[in-house]
Amino acid sequence: MKKLLFVFALIFSHFSFAQTAKEIIDKNIELSGGLTNWKLLNSVLLQGKVVLGIKDEYAIKIYQQRPNLTKTVITINGKDTAIEGFDGNKGYAMNYATNKLQEYPEYVSESFDNDFIDWESKGFDAKYLGKEKVGEIYCHKVELTKNVNKNMYYFDAKTYMLLKEVKKDETMVYSDYKKVGNLTMPFRIESSSSKKDGDYVMLLNKIDINKVFPANIFKF
Repeated sequence: MKKLLFVFALIFSHFSFAQTAKEIIDKNIELSGGLTNWKLLNSVLLQGKVVLGIKDEYAIKIYQQRPNLTKTVITINGKDTAIEGFDGNKGYAMNYATNKLQEYPEYVSESFDNDFIDWESKGFDAKYLGKEKVGEIYCHKVELTKNVNKNMYYFDAKTYMLLKEVKKDETMVYSDYKKVGNLTMPFRIESSSSKKDGDYVMLLNKIDINKVFPANIFKF
């Protein structure tokens, strides 16, 4: 009897962990605007400035549109310059050795939605890993796994907003959340990697959603 109770306890414990991970993700989606509003989001225009290193600072605009179109533009010497993007077929990025935009055949565009929107149908497994601090804030730590890829997400234990995301080659820290229409979005994004050459802080002053972009906006 004791052995049976122990087995049931293990099964229930595993079930609780799986449910907890799902509940945390669901809570984040609900409190940041709701699944319906996130799925009604078709385009985003981020505007602000990006700080590279200590002194390099540029005005920046990032255009994003479903399903995976994207274009990043920075202002250099008063001129808007596209530095990266995906037009639906081909990916482009600035080659700083030649100071020219060039096509990258193996460019992989990111999905318009984050991984944990419809994570189950995307083939991810979710696991709750307990609480861990991000700075001074206690967070729920959730791991999403698909094949050999593992991503870590840290959700504020009080607000359920995403504060940190750790992928294979990059760590993103999100803060300064504000309402944008029916959604809640971060206005400060900090990126770091082991290589350090791509580290940046993005400080946004405006986010527009569901704008209709000009037909040629994603041309390079």
